[in-house]
Amino acid sequence: MGMADTARESADVDRFDTRLLISPAFGSPDARQHWADTLDRSVHFSDARYAGHLSADQLRLLHTLHPDGTARFWGATPGHDAKMARVITGDVVLFTGKNRVRAVGEVGALFRNRAFADALWPPGPGGKSWHTVYSLREFQLTDMPYEELNALLSYKADFKYPGQLVLSGERARAGIDGLLITTRTSLEKAGAATPVATVRSMPVEQQHTHSVAVRLGERQMLFQRREAALVTAYRATLANAQAERFSSPAGICDLYVNGPMGHEIIEAKSRVEHNWIRAALAQLLDYARHAPHPVMRLSALLPDRPAQEGLNLLHHYGVDSIHREEDGSFHRLAAPEARRRAMRELWSSR
Repeated sequence: MGMADTARESADVDRFDTRLLISPAFGSPDARQHWADTLDRSVHFSDARYAGHLSADQLRLLHTLHPDGTARFWGATPGHDAKMARVITGDVVLFTGKNRVRAVGEVGALFRNRAFADALWPPGPGGKSWHTVYSLREFQLTDMPYEELNALLSYKADFKYPGQLVLSGERARAGIDGLLITTRTSLEKAGAATPVATVRSMPVEQQHTHSVAVRLGERQMLFQRREAALVTAYRATLANAQAERFSSPAGICDLYVNGPMGHEIIEAKSRVEHNWIRAALAQLLDYARHAPHPVMRLSALLPDRPAQEGLNLLHHYGVDSIHREEDGSFHRLAAPEARRRAMRELWSSR
């Protein structure tokens, strides 16, 4: 195993150790008020009314992960201390309420500070303080019924998530990969993104300022539900094949399938217009260079049959198109085998 292979394996180990929190956040009136105060909007934690309650280390950590001095926050009461002690930066949290997953977040800074928690969420008469506080590196609204999450996590269809959960291991991986969740932290560990606190020097003629903080690209989103649903449906059709994802400096692929025909990388798109086809092609070619094993097929997974122009573009580079039919089945439009063979050496060259 070469150094590049070792780096890829280490990145996957880090990503698969990510925990999945399931946090009730929208059921009671108090929870909905907390949501409005610190999830619907960002908090200027550098303001004196908040910063005065933070230790120097806590403020430094927040500024490292949120250089603009603002962040969304959530927390937990002392009764959850044992669970929250396992949580670290980069873990994923699903915010739930009224039988739905309402948002997806990525844990940022996490610490215990009752005074800061009370400044964020003043407890009412007889109410409990939120003893643990964590910021959100990323936060994205969604609307997903529990039934979909239950299927991914192998819970009964009518499970209601009555309290906070911290999942790890295979169950966490099933949820995170099944929803195609990609965190900033996992991309940074894989070398696919510059850590938020890192600053790169840029030529003056390119930038008005001498240095700029590097931000994540458009594709590096936390959660894309439509694409995740498409991948989940396709994954259910696979037989005699192992389907997972891998991390690399190019990002985290949607599906990495090891089946009877060898290893295949699949990139899902929720639309079939030409720009989306072109984006899928670029990502597939980029991922292929970093695959842990030589790739035999590259495929774009689409919700409908692409136009002939898009199909021709994929086939020109030896890439298959897999699209969903009206009856829910999937149909593969395979690239010419001669074209695939000609491209295979380029796919796997490093």
